Amino acid sequence: MAEKIVKHQEEYTLDGSVDRRGRPAIRSKYGSWNAGILLLVNQGLATLAFFGVGVNLVLFLTRVMDQDNASAANNVSKWTGTVYLFSLLGAFLSDSYWGRYKTCAIFQVIFVIGLASLSLSSYLFLLKPTGCGDEKTPCGPQSTLHVSLFYVSIYLIALGNGGYQPTIATFGSDQFDEEHPVESRSKVAFFSYFYLALNLGSLFSNTFLGYYEDKGIWALGFWASTGSATLALILFLLGTPIYRHFTPKGNPFARFCQVLIAASRKSMVSLPSNHDHLYEVRGTDLADNGARKILHTDGFTFLDRAAVVTERDETKEAKSDSESSSRNLWRLCSVTQVEEVKCILRLLPIWLCTILYSVVFTQMTSLFVEQGAAMKTTVAGFHIPPASMSSFDILSVASFIFIYRRAIDPAVARLRKSGPLTELERMGVGLLIAVAAMLSAGGVERLRLRHARAECPTCPGSSDLSIFWQVPQYVLIGASEVFMYVGQLEFFNAQAPDGLKSFGSALSMTSISLGNYVSSLIVTIVMKVSTADDMPGWIPKNLNDGRLDMFYYLLAALTAADFVVYVVCARWYKYTRFEERSGRGSDEHLLI
Repeated sequence: MAEKIVKHQEEYTLDGSVDRRGRPAIRSKYGSWNAGILLLVNQGLATLAFFGVGVNLVLFLTRVMDQDNASAANNVSKWTGTVYLFSLLGAFLSDSYWGRYKTCAIFQVIFVIGLASLSLSSYLFLLKPTGCGDEKTPCGPQSTLHVSLFYVSIYLIALGNGGYQPTIATFGSDQFDEEHPVESRSKVAFFSYFYLALNLGSLFSNTFLGYYEDKGIWALGFWASTGSATLALILFLLGTPIYRHFTPKGNPFARFCQVLIAASRKSMVSLPSNHDHLYEVRGTDLADNGARKILHTDGFTFLDRAAVVTERDETKEAKSDSESSSRNLWRLCSVTQVEEVKCILRLLPIWLCTILYSVVFTQMTSLFVEQGAAMKTTVAGFHIPPASMSSFDILSVASFIFIYRRAIDPAVARLRKSGPLTELERMGVGLLIAVAAMLSAGGVERLRLRHARAECPTCPGSSDLSIFWQVPQYVLIGASEVFMYVGQLEFFNAQAPDGLKSFGSALSMTSISLGNYVSSLIVTIVMKVSTADDMPGWIPKNLNDGRLDMFYYLLAALTAADFVVYVVCARWYKYTRFEERSGRGSDEHLLI
């Protein structure tokens, strides 16, 4: 029997994952890097498709839809914010009902439909006359119906990509058993490679597609994005037989509300001096979230009352042999269920502190592009599309992921007794680098204004300063992403309860969402204040009349203040402690 148990533990995964038929997953047949690499390629192709639209959307709105710079930047920020806001919907459906595989498949189909609709509407209605939409040829006026179709298309893209993104990140990490010594290291590495695939996928969009779209060949760029998303969907479906899965755990909002109501009902009940007297599921049964139990932590003691067993609870339990039927979930919750709520409450301050970083990050797809368009964009007769400058951000991300994993992380581990940088420390480093990026962008803008052409200083795009002066700010943003966003993905995924893993990934996405909305709000406030007394404002249609550098310095100051708040929140944070799994947990599979 002992030999059978050892063989059983070697054959099956230990983290509770199953195959597509609900049977325990066999390690050698399902998941691991075979599935992981396929999902990384899927992510790269889907990202190529998304950024084929997103990276030049601000130029499409100004050149094709005839919007001014501030309005276009705001519309892009709102659209990008909506993309990541939909990640909450995808995470909810994934964790609660559909599971990660089904959620990924459905939202990718919506994504492809949105891209095809955008390609058709642009080609048939918006890009008239033929060849319009470049720097020189304006497009004709569009009807309300055609404009509405355009917005429906891009928001279908937002829905599809937003619902897919957090789920695919978690689904990819599901392919690695965190209870296995080798696969647990691969699971951590997967998040770095996932973010690398995301950036490499956008490299083609930011260079080749960006070049053609900048030349006014928008339809070709949009159709290329549609083809890439379709190929990504096909590859995802081809991997169906080899994926590992986790069963959805039910509505997390119901569990959350049960704790709040149960604690409120027992607001006058005294807490026991020993937390071991609080209610928890019995024996080796799985916790209420269908996975590991969460150990009790101090703090938010009011919520602990939800797990206090009163005389009424004991009387009712004694009347039934069935625990599930005897326990009123709206009066008595387990410690694990209470700790789920505590975990989310502790994550929220950290999450809120990442929003201002996302305000900095979103400038790459809006004001950085507009700043680049107002600089000298020709080198040896070759035109550099302003949006393609984000390729330096991508190269920076790829380089710093390698540098961090191979050099910085091992060096810090040797120098510090406490080991390498934690996820929280890495996120703090990312905030500091973001401050440097904004200072760099502000310095470049001051230089750009000084190099405005003497014969026409107020002409749009009249500065003689080369666009390559933007390289440092893009490189710094890329370096900050490696510390902030990779750290975020690892941190929220590791700290989220087992029944809320997709929600953990969605938190990092929604910080980008709110960052875009906050960016739009800041731009609106800045323009309202700076245009008083008939002034052109900091971000006018002609940047030579504005003070974009002051806007960048404002973001640097806000991010520095945010870093101070973040340090306080990070020191306050208490890590979630999970009960160790005892292997597969039963011999029932040996008897089948």
